[in-house]
Amino acid sequence: MQKLLVFQSLWAMERRHADGFEPSLEENIARIAAAGFDGISAHYTDRAAVERLNRATQGTGLGIEGVCFPRSVDDLRLPLELATEFPVRHINLQPDIRPRRVQDCLPLLDGWMELAQRAGVPVLIETHRDRMTTDLHFTLDLLDARPGLPLLADLSHFLVGREFAFPVDVENHAMIHRILRNSWAFHGRVASREQVQVEISFPQHRPWLDLFLDWWEHGFRDWSARSAPDAELIFTCELGPKPYAITGAYGEELSDRWSEALSLREMVLTLWQRVQGLRPARQPQLSTCGP
Repeated sequence: MQKLLVFQSLWAMERRHADGFEPSLEENIARIAAAGFDGISAHYTDRAAVERLNRATQGTGLGIEGVCFPRSVDDLRLPLELATEFPVRHINLQPDIRPRRVQDCLPLLDGWMELAQRAGVPVLIETHRDRMTTDLHFTLDLLDARPGLPLLADLSHFLVGREFAFPVDVENHAMIHRILRNSWAFHGRVASREQVQVEISFPQHRPWLDLFLDWWEHGFRDWSARSAPDAELIFTCELGPKPYAITGAYGEELSDRWSEALSLREMVLTLWQRVQGLRPARQPQLSTCGP
Protein backbone atom coordinates (compact mmCIF):
# COMPACT_ATOMS: atom_id res chain seq x y z
CA MET A 1 0.00 0.00 0.00
CA GLN A 2 1.18 3.51 -0.75
CA LYS A 3 2.09 5.66 2.22
CA LEU A 4 2.45 9.33 3.09
CA LEU A 5 5.45 10.22 5.25
CA VAL A 6 5.38 13.60 6.99
CA PHE A 7 8.75 15.22 7.71
CA GLN A 8 9.59 18.33 9.72
CA SER A 9 12.12 20.91 8.54
CA LEU A 10 15.05 21.57 10.87
CA TRP A 11 15.18 25.14 9.59
CA ALA A 12 11.58 25.51 10.75
CA MET A 13 12.67 24.51 14.27
CA GLU A 14 14.71 27.71 14.66
CA ARG A 15 13.11 30.07 17.22
CA ARG A 16 14.91 33.36 16.51
CA HIS A 17 13.27 34.88 19.58
CA ALA A 18 14.48 37.99 21.36
CA ASP A 19 15.73 35.88 24.30
CA GLY A 20 18.35 34.38 21.98
CA PHE A 21 17.73 30.80 23.10
CA GLU A 22 17.96 28.09 20.45
CA PRO A 23 17.53 24.37 21.22
CA SER A 24 20.40 22.16 20.19
CA LEU A 25 20.23 19.92 17.14
CA GLU A 26 19.90 16.93 19.42
CA GLU A 27 17.01 18.53 21.32
CA ASN A 28 15.20 19.36 18.10
CA ILE A 29 15.67 15.85 16.75
CA ALA A 30 14.33 14.37 19.97
CA ARG A 31 11.29 16.67 19.88
CA ILE A 32 10.51 15.82 16.26
CA ALA A 33 10.85 12.10 16.89
CA ALA A 34 8.71 12.24 20.05
CA ALA A 35 5.97 14.07 18.15
CA GLY A 36 5.71 11.20 15.68
CA PHE A 37 7.12 12.77 12.53
CA ASP A 38 8.56 10.33 10.01
CA GLY A 39 11.67 12.32 9.18
CA ILE A 40 13.47 15.62 8.90
CA SER A 41 14.66 17.99 6.19
CA ALA A 42 18.27 19.14 6.67
CA HIS A 43 21.12 20.68 4.69
CA TYR A 44 23.48 18.21 3.02
CA THR A 45 26.24 20.62 2.11
CA ASP A 46 28.82 20.20 4.90
CA ARG A 47 30.40 16.90 5.94
CA ALA A 48 30.88 17.74 9.61
CA ALA A 49 27.27 18.92 9.94
CA VAL A 50 25.94 15.78 8.24
CA GLU A 51 28.07 13.53 10.46
CA ARG A 52 26.63 15.26 13.53
CA LEU A 53 23.13 14.91 12.10
CA ASN A 54 23.71 11.21 11.53
CA ARG A 55 24.79 10.74 15.14
CA ALA A 56 21.77 12.68 16.40
CA THR A 57 19.27 10.65 14.38
CA GLN A 58 20.66 7.21 15.11
CA GLY A 59 18.04 5.01 16.74
CA THR A 60 15.18 7.44 16.05
CA GLY A 61 13.93 5.87 12.82
CA LEU A 62 13.72 9.30 11.21
CA GLY A 63 14.25 9.53 7.45
CA ILE A 64 16.16 12.43 5.94
CA GLU A 65 15.54 14.82 3.10
CA GLY A 66 18.89 16.33 2.14
CA VAL A 67 18.85 19.92 0.89
CA CYS A 68 21.50 21.54 -1.30
CA PHE A 69 21.95 24.73 -3.31
CA PRO A 70 24.27 24.03 -6.26
CA ARG A 71 25.39 26.71 -8.70
CA SER A 72 27.14 24.30 -11.06
CA VAL A 73 26.90 20.63 -11.99
CA ASP A 74 29.96 19.81 -9.89
CA ASP A 75 28.42 21.43 -6.82
CA LEU A 76 26.08 18.43 -6.55
CA ARG A 77 28.92 15.95 -6.14
CA LEU A 78 29.44 16.49 -2.39
CA PRO A 79 25.72 16.25 -1.47
CA LEU A 80 25.48 13.04 -3.48
CA GLU A 81 28.62 11.67 -1.85
CA LEU A 82 27.16 12.45 1.58
CA ALA A 83 23.78 10.99 0.58
CA THR A 84 25.49 7.75 -0.44
CA GLU A 85 27.38 7.54 2.85
CA PHE A 86 24.53 8.82 5.04
CA PRO A 87 21.39 7.74 3.14
CA VAL A 88 18.53 10.09 2.40
CA ARG A 89 15.06 9.56 0.99
CA HIS A 90 15.91 12.09 -1.69
CA ILE A 91 17.99 15.19 -2.34
CA ASN A 92 16.05 18.44 -2.56
CA LEU A 93 17.99 20.59 -5.01
CA GLN A 94 17.45 24.34 -5.00
CA PRO A 95 19.22 25.50 -8.19
CA ASP A 96 20.98 28.64 -6.98
CA ILE A 97 21.37 30.15 -10.42
CA ARG A 98 19.05 32.38 -12.41
CA PRO A 99 19.56 32.11 -16.19
CA ARG A 100 17.15 34.16 -18.28
CA ARG A 101 16.95 31.64 -21.10
CA VAL A 102 15.64 28.07 -20.87
CA GLN A 103 18.43 26.77 -23.09
CA ASP A 104 21.01 27.99 -20.58
CA CYS A 105 19.37 25.91 -17.84
CA LEU A 106 19.30 22.61 -19.72
CA PRO A 107 23.02 21.68 -19.41
CA LEU A 108 22.76 22.17 -15.64
CA LEU A 109 19.56 20.16 -15.29
CA ASP A 110 20.88 17.39 -17.52
CA GLY A 111 24.17 17.29 -15.64
CA TRP A 112 22.47 17.08 -12.25
CA MET A 113 20.14 14.31 -13.42
CA GLU A 114 23.08 12.35 -14.87
CA LEU A 115 25.02 12.60 -11.60
CA ALA A 116 21.92 11.55 -9.64
CA GLN A 117 21.40 8.52 -11.87
CA ARG A 118 25.02 7.45 -11.50
CA ALA A 119 24.85 7.81 -7.71
CA GLY A 120 21.50 6.04 -7.46
CA VAL A 121 20.10 8.88 -5.34
CA PRO A 122 16.74 10.52 -6.20
CA VAL A 123 17.23 14.24 -6.86
CA LEU A 124 14.23 16.57 -7.04
CA ILE A 125 14.31 20.19 -8.25
CA GLU A 126 12.49 22.49 -5.82
CA THR A 127 10.19 25.26 -7.01
CA HIS A 128 11.55 28.24 -5.09
CA ARG A 129 11.95 32.00 -5.39
CA ASP A 130 15.36 33.46 -6.27
CA ARG A 131 16.30 30.18 -7.92
CA MET A 132 16.19 28.81 -11.46
CA THR A 133 12.53 27.94 -10.75
CA THR A 134 11.59 31.34 -9.31
CA ASP A 135 8.94 32.04 -11.96
CA LEU A 136 5.96 29.81 -12.66
CA HIS A 137 5.87 30.51 -16.40
CA PHE A 138 9.62 29.95 -16.77
CA THR A 139 9.37 26.68 -14.86
CA LEU A 140 6.57 25.54 -17.17
CA ASP A 141 8.88 26.32 -20.10
CA LEU A 142 11.54 24.13 -18.45
CA LEU A 143 9.00 21.31 -18.27
CA ASP A 144 8.21 21.76 -21.95
CA ALA A 145 11.92 21.27 -22.67
CA ARG A 146 12.40 18.46 -20.14
CA PRO A 147 8.97 16.80 -19.61
CA GLY A 148 10.36 14.23 -17.20
CA LEU A 149 12.06 16.71 -14.86
CA PRO A 150 11.29 15.60 -11.27
CA LEU A 151 10.12 18.47 -9.08
CA LEU A 152 9.62 19.07 -5.39
CA ALA A 153 6.59 21.36 -5.14
CA ASP A 154 6.68 24.32 -2.78
CA LEU A 155 3.66 26.08 -4.22
CA SER A 156 3.84 29.01 -1.81
CA HIS A 157 6.57 30.60 -3.93
CA PHE A 158 4.49 30.52 -7.09
CA LEU A 159 1.38 31.94 -5.43
CA VAL A 160 3.12 34.92 -3.90
CA GLY A 161 5.48 35.34 -6.86
CA ARG A 162 2.63 35.60 -9.36
CA GLU A 163 0.27 37.28 -6.86
CA PHE A 164 -2.71 35.25 -8.05
CA ALA A 165 -6.02 37.00 -7.65
CA PHE A 166 -8.48 35.27 -5.32
CA PRO A 167 -10.44 33.21 -6.06
CA VAL A 168 -7.83 31.61 -8.28
CA ASP A 169 -9.03 31.34 -11.86
CA VAL A 170 -9.12 28.27 -14.08
CA GLU A 171 -5.99 29.23 -16.02
CA ASN A 172 -3.85 29.60 -12.91
CA HIS A 173 -5.20 26.37 -11.41
CA ALA A 174 -4.23 24.61 -14.65
CA MET A 175 -0.66 25.91 -14.43
CA ILE A 176 -0.32 24.71 -10.83
CA HIS A 177 -1.76 21.33 -11.82
CA ARG A 178 0.91 21.08 -14.53
CA ILE A 179 3.58 21.59 -11.85
CA LEU A 180 1.92 18.93 -9.69
CA ARG A 181 2.07 16.37 -12.50
CA ASN A 182 5.88 16.49 -12.24
CA SER A 183 6.04 16.65 -8.44
CA TRP A 184 7.40 13.73 -6.42
CA ALA A 185 7.45 15.39 -2.98
CA PHE A 186 6.00 18.47 -1.30
CA HIS A 187 7.00 21.26 1.04
CA GLY A 188 4.14 22.45 3.20
CA ARG A 189 3.65 26.16 3.70
CA VAL A 190 0.58 28.32 3.10
CA ALA A 191 0.97 31.66 1.32
CA SER A 192 -1.37 34.47 0.44
CA ARG A 193 -0.98 36.58 -2.68
CA GLU A 194 1.02 39.10 -0.58
CA GLN A 195 2.94 36.95 1.95
CA VAL A 196 4.91 33.77 1.39
CA GLN A 197 3.82 32.40 4.77
CA VAL A 198 0.65 33.12 6.70
CA GLU A 199 -0.44 31.79 10.08
CA ILE A 200 -2.67 28.80 9.36
CA SER A 201 -4.22 29.02 12.82
CA PHE A 202 -5.75 32.45 12.14
CA PRO A 203 -9.34 32.25 10.84
CA GLN A 204 -8.86 35.07 8.33
CA HIS A 205 -6.32 32.89 6.52
CA ARG A 206 -8.65 29.91 6.15
CA PRO A 207 -9.39 30.62 2.45
CA TRP A 208 -5.67 30.39 1.64
CA LEU A 209 -5.31 27.23 3.72
CA ASP A 210 -8.23 25.66 1.88
CA LEU A 211 -6.67 26.59 -1.45
CA PHE A 212 -3.43 24.83 -0.56
CA LEU A 213 -5.24 21.80 0.83
CA ASP A 214 -7.06 21.54 -2.48
CA TRP A 215 -3.81 21.78 -4.46
CA TRP A 216 -2.09 19.22 -2.22
CA GLU A 217 -4.97 16.80 -2.54
CA HIS A 218 -4.83 17.18 -6.32
CA GLY A 219 -1.09 16.54 -6.18
CA PHE A 220 -1.50 13.50 -3.93
CA ARG A 221 -4.04 11.99 -6.32
CA ASP A 222 -1.82 12.59 -9.34
CA TRP A 223 1.23 11.15 -7.57
CA SER A 224 -0.73 8.12 -6.41
CA ALA A 225 -1.95 7.33 -9.93
CA ARG A 226 1.58 7.31 -11.42
CA SER A 227 3.49 5.70 -8.55
CA ALA A 228 4.14 2.10 -7.58
CA PRO A 229 1.63 0.35 -5.28
CA ASP A 230 4.14 0.39 -2.41
CA ALA A 231 5.59 3.87 -3.03
CA GLU A 232 6.05 6.43 -0.25
CA LEU A 233 5.35 10.14 -0.70
CA ILE A 234 7.12 12.73 1.47
CA PHE A 235 5.44 15.91 2.64
CA THR A 236 7.67 18.23 4.67
CA CYS A 237 6.16 20.75 7.07
CA GLU A 238 8.23 23.86 6.46
CA LEU A 239 6.78 26.75 8.45
CA GLY A 240 9.86 28.92 8.57
CA PRO A 241 11.09 31.35 11.24
CA LYS A 242 11.12 35.10 10.76
CA PRO A 243 11.29 36.82 8.36
CA TYR A 244 9.15 34.10 6.75
CA ALA A 245 6.98 34.15 9.85
CA ILE A 246 5.14 37.43 10.31
CA THR A 247 6.13 39.37 13.44
CA GLY A 248 4.52 42.05 15.59
CA ALA A 249 5.75 45.41 16.82
CA TYR A 250 8.39 43.85 19.12
CA GLY A 251 9.79 41.45 16.54
CA GLU A 252 8.15 38.31 17.91
CA GLU A 253 6.08 35.89 15.85
CA LEU A 254 2.31 36.06 15.97
CA SER A 255 1.64 32.32 16.14
CA ASP A 256 3.12 29.09 17.48
CA ARG A 257 4.71 27.50 14.43
CA TRP A 258 5.34 24.17 16.16
CA SER A 259 1.66 23.79 17.03
CA GLU A 260 0.77 24.79 13.48
CA ALA A 261 3.17 22.18 12.08
CA LEU A 262 1.46 19.50 14.16
CA SER A 263 -1.95 20.67 12.91
CA LEU A 264 -0.70 20.77 9.32
CA ARG A 265 0.53 17.21 9.61
CA GLU A 266 -2.91 16.04 10.74
CA MET A 267 -4.61 17.90 7.92
CA VAL A 268 -2.43 16.39 5.19
CA LEU A 269 -2.82 12.92 6.70
CA THR A 270 -6.57 13.43 6.48
CA LEU A 271 -6.19 14.40 2.82
CA TRP A 272 -4.11 11.30 2.25
CA GLN A 273 -6.72 9.03 3.80
CA ARG A 274 -9.33 10.50 1.48
CA VAL A 275 -7.08 10.03 -1.55
CA GLN A 276 -6.45 6.42 -0.60
CA GLY A 277 -10.14 5.76 0.01
CA LEU A 278 -9.67 5.16 3.72
CA ARG A 279 -12.03 6.43 6.36
CA PRO A 280 -10.80 9.98 7.06
CA ALA A 281 -9.69 10.96 10.53
CA ARG A 282 -11.47 13.76 12.33
CA GLN A 283 -10.43 17.15 10.95
CA PRO A 284 -8.35 18.94 13.63
CA GLN A 285 -9.65 22.21 15.03
CA LEU A 286 -7.07 24.97 14.78
CA SER A 287 -6.49 27.38 17.61
CA THR A 288 -7.23 30.99 16.74
CA CYS A 289 -4.89 32.48 19.33
CA GLY A 290 -1.17 33.13 19.29
CA PRO A 291 1.62 31.41 21.26
